[in-house]
Amino acid sequence: MPELPEVETIRRDLLQLVRGRTITDAFISPNAPRLVQIIAPADFCRGLTGRRIEDVDRRGKYLLFRVARGLTWAVHLRMTGRLLHNPAEPDGPYVRAHFRLDDGARIVFVDLRKFGTMWLVDDESLVIGALGPEPLGESFTLALLSGLLARRSAPVKAVLLDQTAIAGIGNIYADEALFAARINPRRPADSLSRPAARRLHAAIQEVLLTALGDRGSSFRDYLDPSGREGGHHLKVKVFRRTEEPCYDCARPIKRIKLAGRSTHFCPKCQR
Repeated sequence: MPELPEVETIRRDLLQLVRGRTITDAFISPNAPRLVQIIAPADFCRGLTGRRIEDVDRRGKYLLFRVARGLTWAVHLRMTGRLLHNPAEPDGPYVRAHFRLDDGARIVFVDLRKFGTMWLVDDESLVIGALGPEPLGESFTLALLSGLLARRSAPVKAVLLDQTAIAGIGNIYADEALFAARINPRRPADSLSRPAARRLHAAIQEVLLTALGDRGSSFRDYLDPSGREGGHHLKVKVFRRTEEPCYDCARPIKRIKLAGRSTHFCPKCQR
């Protein structure tokens, strides 16, 4: 699933391509019956058609298109969703929606597994109201993270994955941040010392910023709006490196199941 660096890369690219453009036509495929949430697909298409895209924001893993007259078109890519701008093959078998703009371009939503979701709302809290703070935002301080950890006895990896605790971190960057901070993912969150919390706070922000600079990670499905892969998957330290040697100590990277997700760590560096 695209995480904060991937979704933010998409946001930045689309902002330059679609801000100021008017949606002249919208189409939702009948073979994607769960794509549009809350309202009927026909009402969703009617509601978008004729509206100008005024801005493109992001909250956690959600893209938020601000359209004319106070509405928000929210998109969550889920596992395999892609938002492509004028793709070379705009009508492939996995196209679930497309949106034509007044400059002749199209935004095409492709989703192999049909888990992606969209909303058109006048109150965005219906979609993103439960999300925790942004890990790259000013409000994400060491004191905030320390307080959050102190209130949770769950494994620290599970807390990082909880979008109501911190918005935007998923499996890739939780594993990478915990390795950078030298914290075992199974460790109870409320057992972390102040120095460990400080290391984790710095690691979360460093890992996310580095991945954002690399335009995200393309392990499987993620592509940017132009159809290009990110580059950070070539630089990960533990994620999907099971039994490969740790870059720091040469011990094999291990994989376990934690909070229902595959979790990768070095048993020596993250005692």
